[in-house]
Amino acid sequence: MNLVGNFIQYLNAYEKKNLDSISDMFSDDIALRDWKISVRGKSLAIDETRKNFANADSIEIHVLSTMANDNMVSGELKIVVDKAETLFVVDVLTFDEDGKITSIHAYLGRED
Repeated sequence: MNLVGNFIQYLNAYEKKNLDSISDMFSDDIALRDWKISVRGKSLAIDETRKNFANADSIEIHVLSTMANDNMVSGELKIVVDKAETLFVVDVLTFDEDGKITSIHAYLGRED
């Protein structure tokens, strides 16, 4: 299984605001945590993702680097929201044996 490919597929779906694809990638007991929220369970994670999509007209995600091990991929990302706000984020995704995302932990950084 190519977990880096799964990670990129998730980011592409997020950039396209494709909630159906993202839902298919999530495990039922996914944990989602960032610098503002922490939720557990697929329905709550989808709700938070939906809110993010509603708050942004456009999302551009640039992968700066990735690192992977047996069940986890982390990526340093440059995210541009509405062509105006730039965020530097590290996303850490863990996957189950079926390639479903079991957790997403996002950490806010800075450009320098």
